[in-house]
Amino acid sequence: MMARYNCSSPNMLSPANDTSGCYQGSMCFAPSVNVSAEMEDLCLSQKEYLEKYLGPRRSSFFLPVCVTYLLIFLVGAAGNTLTCMVIVRNKVMRTLTNYYLFSLAVSDLLVLLLGMPLELYEMWSNYPFLLGKGGCYFKTFLFEMVCFASILNVTALSVERYIAVVHPFRAKFVVTRTHARRVIGTVWALSMLCAVPNTSLHGIFSLTSPPSASGRPIPESAICTLVKPRWMYNLLIQVTTVLFFLLPMLTISVLYLLIGLQLKQEKMLQVLEAKTGLGQDSYCNARNQQQKARRRQVTKMLFILVVVFGICWAPFHTDRLMWSFINHWTSDHLEIFQYVHIISGVFFYLSSAVNPILYNLMSTRFRETFREVMCHNTQRQAARKYSLSVTRVTLRSTVCEIPPSVSTTVTDGEDYDMYSNGPQEHEATVA
Repeated sequence: MMARYNCSSPNMLSPANDTSGCYQGSMCFAPSVNVSAEMEDLCLSQKEYLEKYLGPRRSSFFLPVCVTYLLIFLVGAAGNTLTCMVIVRNKVMRTLTNYYLFSLAVSDLLVLLLGMPLELYEMWSNYPFLLGKGGCYFKTFLFEMVCFASILNVTALSVERYIAVVHPFRAKFVVTRTHARRVIGTVWALSMLCAVPNTSLHGIFSLTSPPSASGRPIPESAICTLVKPRWMYNLLIQVTTVLFFLLPMLTISVLYLLIGLQLKQEKMLQVLEAKTGLGQDSYCNARNQQQKARRRQVTKMLFILVVVFGICWAPFHTDRLMWSFINHWTSDHLEIFQYVHIISGVFFYLSSAVNPILYNLMSTRFRETFREVMCHNTQRQAARKYSLSVTRVTLRSTVCEIPPSVSTTVTDGEDYDMYSNGPQEHEATVA
């Protein structure tokens, strides 16, 4: 992820750009000053000099952004923590798709608990950066890693959903819990590996006094920023935006288009069977129809999750591309970028808080288990209640909880996580 630069800086200073900086004031009559800019810098106090090249120490947007971030933090931290607790403590919720949602919740918690405080501190005091080179590396690595992990988790979830819906018989051998764990492990390993290049381009930079003064670094000006050549960063950002946003979102769009066509075809066949009277007295047919209804409902929720994900992450990548493509900054560019930067930050963190809200709005199972955790009900009682409910047709929830048929594949039984009753239920049925 791009370092959260001080957008108020008039010169967008970094050693990868140009200016070397100046020093403290009260030296207007220093000898051997041949450059007018250097003379002007020597006439500035240290505070004025730092503000000239690094911008205000505190962002003018700090108060409204802080309030907004605090609300997002409270909702996101509570929601994602509950999501993890629900999946870990309740066996009913340990289903294949929920593994991916758990991984996504962990990624969101890392952003909210570690990333947001660092950014708020930088908005409060943009310089000096007090965590040193190690802290700078950690911050850059963290944001970049969760950026990649989030999109890869969503992509893997979409591929799993495509296989389960469009190729259900193949899913029996391909989409398994063991495979899901391996995919999630690969996602995080790949995210860490791909976060290294951008991390290596950043470091601690301090302004130095001009040669006519002392030429020494100014400790109060230390910032975590780009320290390698700008063209390397620009190329890296453009490549990663294509590989980790545009291509995945295009792939996801195609997958959900194919899923939609498959579900539409199934619905048309269902209507045709109803008109012709085929299978109306068949109990197995009724169970299959209920399974398809569950599948459509879960797919709909995941589709909305992907759409919201794309909307929330688009400003972030716009921010990165704008920074990488503009080489000569004008006052108009800086003003526009300042607002884009703030908006992208809000949407970036909002994406980490909105998922639990979607689960509650669209999933009866998540809503009920959330309530049980919040009310301190024991998970064993909840598991017994749900295990009993699968032995009969019930209208207790918005989606009928009918056990899968013997002919149903593994994914049909255990993947429709929000509305099915977990892998154990299916395994007993198949056996």
